[in-house]
Amino acid sequence: MQPPEGIPETEAVDWAALALLAHEAMRKAYAPYSRFPVGAAALLDDGRTVSGCNVENASYGLTLCAECTLVGQIQLTGGGRIRAFACVDGEGTPLMPCGRCRQLLYEFRAPGMQLMTTRGVRSIDDVLPDAFGPESLEAPGEEGL
Repeated sequence: MQPPEGIPETEAVDWAALALLAHEAMRKAYAPYSRFPVGAAALLDDGRTVSGCNVENASYGLTLCAECTLVGQIQLTGGGRIRAFACVDGEGTPLMPCGRCRQLLYEFRAPGMQLMTTRGVRSIDDVLPDAFGPESLEAPGEEGL
């Protein structure tokens, strides 16, 4: 697979390795209620990889998606921006992040971020068009927050 436009070949994403890392994270999921373990993995802009898994709660509404724990790991381990992201189920099949999780991923995206989806590798802008992000909070004439 060719890297996204603007990313040199030397920085191409090893999607199989990223999916394997997500699958390994899935094995640590806490999913006694849904019995639907999920794992996620990301390649960051500094070359590090991070992962996360879903953590359910008896109240259901407090359940953390794998993307949530992954974003927590990004912050906990020094920050960074996501270049590539994969999310898989218990069989290793790619999953599309829900809308809430797409928003979380968007907040931590690197320019040109790519996701492994049920329909192949796509950009975050393709899966969350016209997104609301930090730049949406800037007042006219303001240079960022």
